[in-house]
Amino acid sequence: MRSSLLLLGWLLSLHVLAVEPATLVSGAREQVGVTLSYDPAYRRIDYPGGDVPMETGVCTDVVIRALRLQGLDLQQAVHVDMAANFSAYPKHWGLSRPDRNIDHRRVPNLMTWFQRQGMGQQVSRDARDYRSGDIVTWDLGRGLTHIGIVSDHLSAAGEPLILHNIGAGTREEAILFRFPVIGHYRFAPG
Repeated sequence: MRSSLLLLGWLLSLHVLAVEPATLVSGAREQVGVTLSYDPAYRRIDYPGGDVPMETGVCTDVVIRALRLQGLDLQQAVHVDMAANFSAYPKHWGLSRPDRNIDHRRVPNLMTWFQRQGMGQQVSRDARDYRSGDIVTWDLGRGLTHIGIVSDHLSAAGEPLILHNIGAGTREEAILFRFPVIGHYRFAPG
């Protein structure tokens, strides 16, 4: 069983290389005006390919949905990696085993998964270091984290906009340096 999980994890990681930044951005942008609220409630969802209702979700759902349009199912990818490497993931929630309903919807787990895929980039305060399609995570304080996708649009000040859901549905806003950046991830060029 473990060798099957390792093989599946390896196959899923190969797909990470096929993610196209422009398509990732457009997939996130398609959620603006559709995902209108923020709902962090725990829900049982289908596996693989499970999702909460499109009109709601959390910050991670923006990333999950945009990647799923390219065939990368973070629910499955994170679950497979966590099942094979549970000790590598954060223990903030007191779980003793993976939970395929929620693990991929938690920012610290996505940060771990992206890092394990070799996607980590240097965190910086220079807007020029952030490319369209990059994924960024922030520390909001009080133990809260956030995630979003760097847009291909810039603010009037030249700062890349971010596609994210921080409480009022999916939006495209200039928030890159509003909170401390704690993670920066990039898919390998396809």
